[in-house]
Amino acid sequence: MKILVILTSHDQLGDTGRKTGFWLEEFAAPYYAFKDAGVEMTLASPKGGQPPLDPKSDDLDSQTEATERFKNDIEAQAALANTAKLSTVSAADYHALFYPGGHGPLWDLAEDPQSIALIETMYAAGKPVAAVCHAPGVLRHAKTPDGSPLVRDKPVTGFANSEEAAVGLTEVVPFLVEDMLKKNGGKYSKGPDWQSYVVGGASLITGQNPASSEAAAKALLSRLSIA
Repeated sequence: MKILVILTSHDQLGDTGRKTGFWLEEFAAPYYAFKDAGVEMTLASPKGGQPPLDPKSDDLDSQTEATERFKNDIEAQAALANTAKLSTVSAADYHALFYPGGHGPLWDLAEDPQSIALIETMYAAGKPVAAVCHAPGVLRHAKTPDGSPLVRDKPVTGFANSEEAAVGLTEVVPFLVEDMLKKNGGKYSKGPDWQSYVVGGASLITGQNPASSEAAAKALLSRLSIA
């Protein structure tokens, strides 16, 4: 079983002068859920190589068992430092897609034609797509084969407006994940802020926030009948 994990290459938090990227917990927890289940992973990003880490996700209060495991895992660090360039991967080679969040994907992956094409191809083939926290933003322009928004009439979640307000970035992000999913016709729901909450149908799984990372990964494994 092969899962393609797609990370952001974007490192600028709008015009604030601050750095962003992917959120460490949202990569580490799924990475180990997949690894421990015996899944073969390919890590990819639009630019390839080392994806940028959101520095706030490396704060002491953001650490978890999975992030600590990653920091002691030379093999995982090497894999992350050498992500494949997104243009070199093919949907035909994988059974599922997983997108870790962080604010970075709102700027690059949400607009990336290759990412959008991968999502559309995988979904049309009945292969599951999963995204957590801000990463459901990658679904912004994705369509079903009939041309309608991919999220239309489907249960979805993602980083809530209330959570974005809590971190003070409502006016900084290019769009709000919750608003976008609703605008595209998704049946958006959320749990309490900062608590694990995952929703999923046959081929689309979304998690609300960092705390949802492991549960989203396990939901994907369950969909693939290997957990």
